[in-house]
Amino acid sequence: MKHTPEAGQKLSFEAELENWAEGMDYCAVPVPAEITKALGTTGPVLVLARVNDSEPFQVSLFPVGGGQHYIRIKAKVRQETNTKTGDLIRLRMTVLDRASVTIPEDLLSALQAEHVVEAFKSLPPGKQNFMIRRIDEAVSPKTREKRITDVVMAAHQRREELADKGNVGCGTSPPRDPVDSKRG
Repeated sequence: MKHTPEAGQKLSFEAELENWAEGMDYCAVPVPAEITKALGTTGPVLVLARVNDSEPFQVSLFPVGGGQHYIRIKAKVRQETNTKTGDLIRLRMTVLDRASVTIPEDLLSALQAEHVVEAFKSLPPGKQNFMIRRIDEAVSPKTREKRITDVVMAAHQRREELADKGNVGCGTSPPRDPVDSKRG
């Protein structure tokens, strides 16, 4: 059962919201076996999901072994839907194309300023989407800015890795010294 789930595939189910990590505010829902079977993979699956009548949110179904997936339900979504551990929730989801990456304007500007756009784009699409999702989930502007900085640093690291492998197609000039760039 190893093929790529079809982008646009729509699935829904009801399940009980579980506390995934004792003592932590981390809840998840088990994905029924028939849904995993319909997806055709036991690997991670990127989806756009809704809990009850929530706003849509991007999340990955994560494998837990034995051919089973879980889907994490963040506190923000639980607050929006007024749900808690033990509640029966309805999940509707649409499979997304993992290779499709939309870079937010503020991240793109930061990557361009550091000349590492191509290095970022050379990362696997799943990793790009994960990094962008973390940026988009930031609650405060300060956290968003920090996460953008983290992604820019990851792009610099990727550029160095590619340079070490002799790949000159991803902007392999050395990164500017941040102290020197502040001097103008």
